[in-house]
Amino acid sequence: MHHQEFESPEELRDTIKCFWYNRREYGELQSGFEVQPDGYAEIIFHFGSGCSIASNGELQPLPSPFMMGLLNQPVVFYSKNCLEIIGIRCFPWTVFDLLGLPSGKEGVRIFEHPIARLQSILNNYMEAGKIEEALAEIKQYLLNARSGIATSSMLFKAGVAMRQANGTMPVSQVAAAAHATVRTLERNFKQSSGYSVKDVSGLIRFEQVRNRLWLYPDTNLAGLAHELGYTDQSHLSREFKRYSGTTPAAFARKAKKRKQAVGNDFVAFIQA
Repeated sequence: MHHQEFESPEELRDTIKCFWYNRREYGELQSGFEVQPDGYAEIIFHFGSGCSIASNGELQPLPSPFMMGLLNQPVVFYSKNCLEIIGIRCFPWTVFDLLGLPSGKEGVRIFEHPIARLQSILNNYMEAGKIEEALAEIKQYLLNARSGIATSSMLFKAGVAMRQANGTMPVSQVAAAAHATVRTLERNFKQSSGYSVKDVSGLIRFEQVRNRLWLYPDTNLAGLAHELGYTDQSHLSREFKRYSGTTPAAFARKAKKRKQAVGNDFVAFIQA
């Protein structure tokens, strides 16, 4: 597996966290790979053998691009042979405004949008191995889209505060950081992301635990619970299992095995 991350242009940093590229080689049989929840929404372009998701007992091919909104549980995707992905990691309170789409709570969302017209251009670049040129094409499209919308400074300030506090900041303090009342912030936040401030904060905090256990599987859970503002270790474990479907200890054991194969960088797309 090959994974790279690329900085977002300065003009997009209030909307997009980063861009990333991932290449995986599978055999001729369909293989599953798991995506863990985090506090971001992703726009996914894929190339090669295609990407599918299980639906009603059958594999449903996914178009390119599709969107991964905020997840409450891991999702398993399937592919074979060679799969290449370009991902756009977006803040969930900005992605729908950026694309001009109504917000929603769909974990995996298929949508019709002019951005899909990039697919054939990107295919040509990917076939020629020109990843940076493909990224430049996407970035230019998004810069043009970003120039046509007015972003909310209130949501930006709220998002910065939530991220800096690793999801541990109470809603009242997030509202204060955004210079808004709790009621106004919650109304605008739900309208833009489909979720409440508390919902997204919970995912951001889970993401911190997940990343720490991936990098340092022997981390003391009681200490981590205290650091990230959980009531105690049991509270951390319950929340972790709620989002990941497994216990922190089981995830840490898996991390030790997987790191030997893929290195230290946490990649949301983990082979199941």
